[in-house]
Amino acid sequence: MKRTLSILLSAILLCASQFAGAQTAPKIGGYAITTLKTSDVEGANGGEAFSVRLIRFYVTGKITPDFDYKFQAQLNGTPHMRDYYLEWVKYPQFMVKVGQFKRPFTYENPYNPLDLGLGDYSLGVRSLAAIAADRCGAATAGGRDQGVQIQGDLLPLGEDGHRLLHYQIGVFNGNGINAGDNNADKDLIGTLQLQPYKGLSVGAFGWLGNWKSGDVTVERNRWSVGAKYDKDNWTARAEFIKAYGHKVSEYDAQTDTWSGTGVADAFYVNCGVPVNSFLKIFVAYDQYRDQGNEQTRHSLYSIAANLRLHKNLLLQFSYRYHENRLLADPYYNELWFEAFFRF
Repeated sequence: MKRTLSILLSAILLCASQFAGAQTAPKIGGYAITTLKTSDVEGANGGEAFSVRLIRFYVTGKITPDFDYKFQAQLNGTPHMRDYYLEWVKYPQFMVKVGQFKRPFTYENPYNPLDLGLGDYSLGVRSLAAIAADRCGAATAGGRDQGVQIQGDLLPLGEDGHRLLHYQIGVFNGNGINAGDNNADKDLIGTLQLQPYKGLSVGAFGWLGNWKSGDVTVERNRWSVGAKYDKDNWTARAEFIKAYGHKVSEYDAQTDTWSGTGVADAFYVNCGVPVNSFLKIFVAYDQYRDQGNEQTRHSLYSIAANLRLHKNLLLQFSYRYHENRLLADPYYNELWFEAFFRF
């Protein structure tokens, strides 16, 4: 009996020592974006002035070789938590993430703002992936929600061993960041992507869910198809997004009827061309139709010069031409200057 206990205790101590030894020191970092915007529409973007777009700090690390973690907080505005998650990463073919993190919907949503190339997310991704206020009426969530997700990369190809198939599927509250669920339903979101050769990906995304505000519940069913290319500093992305479901604001409780069409769609295409080792030019066309028709079309034409002075320092100058048919005067111009820096 004593020998058995001794062996058991030794095994426990060995496992504990390996667990403790595997934990890495946390990596601490952060980034900020300062912005100057000017427009020929008086008062647009809060008026012509410098502003702080983002200040974020994050901590990442490993608890063991098989478990990664991340915490990310936003400090400007009302300070709040953006990400917190634990991820089991033992096998690249099957990984499990739990916590609060980006929804696996659209190619653009997972991008860090520093890597977009055009200063901001596309109009459709802002409204239909909830980067900004969601079309249905949900508050800004930065493309995130609370839930659990599995993902992986399968079928290595070629001499470089890149994986042909990437998948993600998750179950989420559907209520955005830092908020508990307010109904019994959950959102199901996933993607399937093919990478025929390294740098090129084509894929489809789906989202089945709903959102509740007070006594009103609206459907939030969406899909997207697109492609992206990223190799040798040449980049391109294109995506079409379709959404089904009304806004909460379209419901009339007195008549128990809905206004609006109950659909929306969006399309964007952009391309980044390297000029030299530190200068890259992006051009883009971006369209969002709030009711899926021409009467509600908002089109945006953009060109941006990205001056990367250091891997952690980027200056960006962009011109944006709008045609927003929801406004009395749909045509207007904007100039943006943004400085991105991180440590």
